Amino acid sequence: MKDLILFFLLISLFIPKNVLPQQKRNIDSLQKAYRQMPNDTSKVGILSELYYGTYHNDLDLAEKYARESLRLSEKLDYPMGVAQSLYMMGSFHNTQINNDSAEVYLKKAFALYSELDYERGIFISNHLMGAIANRLGRYQKALEIFTTCIENRIKVGDSMKLAGTYIHRSNVHENMGNHRIAYNDVLSALEIYNEIDQPLWKADALYQLGVLDAIFKNYEKAADYSVQAFKIYEQYGDKKFMGTSANGIGAYYLKLGEFEKAITYLNKSISLCKEVNLAAFEGAAKRHLGMVYMKQKKYNEGIATLKDALAVNRKSGPPIQLVSSLKAIGQAHNEINDPKQALIYFNEAITIQEEKAIDGNPAEFYEGKAKSLELLKDYKGAFASFKKFKILNDSVFNSNKVKQIEELRTIYDTEKKERQIAFQEKEITVLEQKAEISNLQKLLMGIGLLLSLIGFYAIRQKMKRNRLEKEKVDAELEFKKKELTTHALNLARKNETLENLKLKAQELKEKENMGAGYNQLIRSINFDLQDDNNWENFSRYFEEVHKDFNSRVKSKYPQVTSNELRLLALLKMNLSSKEIANILNISPEGIKKARYRLRKKLDLSTEDSLQDLVLSL
Repeated sequence: MKDLILFFLLISLFIPKNVLPQQKRNIDSLQKAYRQMPNDTSKVGILSELYYGTYHNDLDLAEKYARESLRLSEKLDYPMGVAQSLYMMGSFHNTQINNDSAEVYLKKAFALYSELDYERGIFISNHLMGAIANRLGRYQKALEIFTTCIENRIKVGDSMKLAGTYIHRSNVHENMGNHRIAYNDVLSALEIYNEIDQPLWKADALYQLGVLDAIFKNYEKAADYSVQAFKIYEQYGDKKFMGTSANGIGAYYLKLGEFEKAITYLNKSISLCKEVNLAAFEGAAKRHLGMVYMKQKKYNEGIATLKDALAVNRKSGPPIQLVSSLKAIGQAHNEINDPKQALIYFNEAITIQEEKAIDGNPAEFYEGKAKSLELLKDYKGAFASFKKFKILNDSVFNSNKVKQIEELRTIYDTEKKERQIAFQEKEITVLEQKAEISNLQKLLMGIGLLLSLIGFYAIRQKMKRNRLEKEKVDAELEFKKKELTTHALNLARKNETLENLKLKAQELKEKENMGAGYNQLIRSINFDLQDDNNWENFSRYFEEVHKDFNSRVKSKYPQVTSNELRLLALLKMNLSSKEIANILNISPEGIKKARYRLRKKLDLSTEDSLQDLVLSL
């Protein structure tokens, strides 16, 4: 869902939304003026206004105006009108996810704008090509375009386009797995929109914050941001974005288990998407609505709605939406104990995924297929699908881990660059101060005062160097803390995943006579769960951040065992009991007992806080 939503938020960041309310009121008068005007360049300008005025509520009509503008501009031999018309056609095809057509029109627009030396046209056409590169997976190219655009907009002081570019770059970072960098870019955009009072653009930033919060599983915040965005779109009558945001809100309420709210917003989304001809979002909203009905155990309504979603996705929309609906309806048929039908949908999803090389996690299809085969008592086939699921899921896990490490590296490099820039700025300030002092020295003519100034300057310089060195050390320590936290959480997630796989394998083992294969799988999982290398790597990171913690504990409490020392280290990081349990590979109840025994050994009363004691060490 998030790829589709983020894409749609981006497609119109350079469509002038600020004219939407006015154009809505004046559309009739513009059409009347268009019919009465002669075929000249002014008429081309009216067609452009009509395009932007109808873009948000009637795409078919908007395309008609763009084509007419292009035809008339070519007839009049009006280069600026041709360039603008080509850009409008490119933005229309971009909205329809016709990537090839969009790129053809935008490249022509970019070339013509360049010949005319029209800076704004060069910027917006190049910018939209960056958005398409992002959607096609050419992330590095897109990142280069948007980073250059940000630097350019900062130089010229163009706040509106700067904020829009932050949102575009946020989406690229999100696709690259750099979630925190993406979040910071959206916050930068939102800050600008608040300052320049642009409600509709602010709504886009709010909605994308919601999407990113959903990735972090903060569904309440995601819903809150998205509802704020929806209300702004509703205030301005922007039906297209009302439809897309209502779909997202419904999906978040589905995750939160607030089914009635989800149904309300999803029905709104379906109605609005039909009205403005957004088939991809109509299909997504129907899929989410069907999933809500299944959660409510309204199986007939759920299956029927999911079939409607599938029918819409077969006719229109990107393949990722089609495989999402196939997965959802396959899971639904498993739930109503119809595994034969479920297998048909899962197999089709797998075929499409492989043929079209769709981004996403195909492991989920094999997990569903394993469940179907298990229900059919084909345990051998179930085991084969389960093994495929495990291989693919491990691959995704490792890929995500690499992305997280790469994100930390990117954050570190970015912060390092920012520190270098700050240092250079301080050096410039120092040089300016030095020049001022030099001029003052010439005026004073007093050797004593001159020496005093030099001494004072030397002290100030030493203070500045000390401060910069401290900032550098603090930044390095903060980076190590991020590494430590990421390593700990990755370790917890890995152990939790392995434990779930182990339980699943044991469950399947009890249902068939292939104990040897399952025992081998379980032994492999146990080996990973008990691998001391993971803890040694964690300990190395921990000691770099919390120097001498272990030695202080042993000195003060020599009776503490090595396992209790591990528990104290994890408490020092302020991790939750569940995360500690996953890392130590014991049950949450075992954590409670371990904490109780540790409190007794440390001679703590019921009023004393174990957490406060650990943090003070």
